[in-house]
Amino acid sequence: MNLPTFGELRHFFEQQQELLALLGGLSALVFIVSLLSLPWLACRIPAEYFVHRERRPSAWHWRNPVLRLMLLIGKNLLGVLLLAGGFLMLFIPGQGLLTLAMGMLLLDYPGKYQLEKRVIGRPIVLRSLNWLRRKHNHPPLEIEERRR
Repeated sequence: MNLPTFGELRHFFEQQQELLALLGGLSALVFIVSLLSLPWLACRIPAEYFVHRERRPSAWHWRNPVLRLMLLIGKNLLGVLLLAGGFLMLFIPGQGLLTLAMGMLLLDYPGKYQLEKRVIGRPIVLRSLNWLRRKHNHPPLEIEERRR
């Protein structure tokens, strides 16, 4: 397998300027949307969400199963798109890690709740989220105390 030369790469990128501009604009849009949505999302988490050992079903879990299934499929599709976009942004300009994290939070997979609890349990993350919640007059997040 022959690796492309610098001249070949430069020529390729010169031909793809419109695509690169589109990807750069999309990356900026994802960054702005994520910054604007973070306070809203942080305030939507119930204060006692991380107290329980297992994730509790939401209040509307059984009310409309068809709508719930459609929303679940849509949420997971968006998660896959963000995951794929985040992976691409690791190699092109963009906020790859932030987009990957957003995709992982939207996807449903085994052990997700425990991973969320571990991340939220980090003091700097918890302080930051509670600062956002305090700014918007929401109670701080409570976390389950770890047993030693």
